[in-house]
This record gives sequence, structure tokens and C-alpha cells, in this order.
Amino acid sequence: MNKQDIQLLFRYNAWARARILNAAEGLSDEQFVASAPFPHGGIRGTLVHALFAEWIWRNRWESNSPAVRFKEADFPTLASLRARWEQEEKNLQIFLETLTDERLNAPFEYQTTRGEPMREPVLWPVMVHVVNHGTQHRTEAAALLTDLGRSPGDIDLIVFLREQGK
Repeated sequence: MNKQDIQLLFRYNAWARARILNAAEGLSDEQFVASAPFPHGGIRGTLVHALFAEWIWRNRWESNSPAVRFKEADFPTLASLRARWEQEEKNLQIFLETLTDERLNAPFEYQTTRGEPMREPVLWPVMVHVVNHGTQHRTEAAALLTDLGRSPGDIDLIVFLREQGK
């Protein structure tokens, strides 16, 4: 795996996330916080979980291992969630710019939120995992949004690549 490929995957990740957040723009506050029968609840719970995953993994890649988790209540509105995600995206882009092919293919150590040490043979599969993880939860959010008449449209990687002329 190389830096260019990882950067492409994270551009896709941001593009697909934007489609979800844009589709959610017309939701009422009640719809945004409503419960649903998905693993992380409704739209807010699902998106907070996805943001948390991006945040904690980026921190781990930067040699920090936070022991805290995001709470849904920290994001009472879509605007508050979007603002926090915009900041996280800036932080992620800074990290991605400093990334090297050597780092991508080197061992990666971190601690879980419970303080348990972990070691992966190389970094890049963990980074791909974050994009894949986001795909799962964007799909859940897309299903909920579609049920509310606010489909984000296609969020497939191939659609992104075609839009990018790749």
C-alpha cells in the first residue's frame, strides 16, 4: 500500500460522508436524535459513532491513545456534529500529508480505550479498516435517511472514482 492509495480512499471517505451529512441537512432536530433499531441507534448515534472511530484512530496513528469515548449528548444538533467533523477532517488531512510509504508498511502499536496494548504488523490495513468501517455506518445512516425521504443517493466508491475521472 502507498500514500497515494490511502489518500484516495480517505478522499472517498470524505466525499461519501459529505453526501450523508448533506442529505441529513433537512431533518428536524427530533428526526436527528430519534432512536432506530441499528447497532448505534438512529442517525445521530450512528454518525457520532463513525466520527468517534475516525477521531480515535487518527489519534492512535499520531501516537496518542485516548481513553474517552464521544457521547451523543455532546452533539445535540447536526450542525454541532458537522462542525466537529470538519475539524476532524482538517486534522486527518494534516496527518495524511505527513504520512510516508514506509510508515504505512511499518508495525503499528497503540492502546485500546481500556488501556490494553495492541500491535498490528503494519499500519495500512488499519487505515483501510477505518474507511471500511465508515462505509458500514454511512450505509446505515443512508437507510435511515432514505426512510425519511432524504436519500443521499449512491455512495459507492466506483461512483466517487467516476466523478473524479479515475
